[in-house]
Amino acid sequence: MATTESSSVARGRLLTRGVLARGVASGVVAWLAGYLLAYVARADAVAETLRGVGFVSELLGGAAVPTWKGVAWLFGNAHFVDVRFPTPFGGTQAVNVLTGDGVAALLVVPALVLAVAGALAAVARAGDLVERTTAGAAVALGYLPMWGLTVALGTHAVGDTEAAIALDPVTGILVAGVVYPVVSGALGGAVTTKLI
Repeated sequence: MATTESSSVARGRLLTRGVLARGVASGVVAWLAGYLLAYVARADAVAETLRGVGFVSELLGGAAVPTWKGVAWLFGNAHFVDVRFPTPFGGTQAVNVLTGDGVAALLVVPALVLAVAGALAAVARAGDLVERTTAGAAVALGYLPMWGLTVALGTHAVGDTEAAIALDPVTGILVAGVVYPVVSGALGGAVTTKLI
């Protein structure tokens, strides 16, 4: 009976302040590292692609699309988040801007960066598989707000209309902000039980 009570008390402490703080910090750093890798690897190609998109935007009275937004869209595509482009008849079309050489490598970046972040968050947590997996999954606490900002700031108005080019907000938040960090971070945290 005493063993059951002590294990339930230990389980109640899975999300301590330290675990939460490491999760937030690791999640933010993972997003920054992933975005930076995408920017370094593909900014020139994105800028070239955006010249055509920018022409359409400028034709409709809007500004050219900045490269950092295009890289944010690309980074979203690496998480399987579509970019929504306005159509001439008032609707939107889902587009994947992740094309060309190096696509497969870029698809691996989010999961790999998040697994490393989850492992780093879990290493400081001495404990069993459940505790380290939970600590690894806590990277979502920092990654989710970064994706909220990415979705909000990555929107590009097209002309004087309400039309905009933007990451799909639902998959941007749920898939990129929650599913990716929870799964990849938890796997990274779980791996530490075998390594350390």
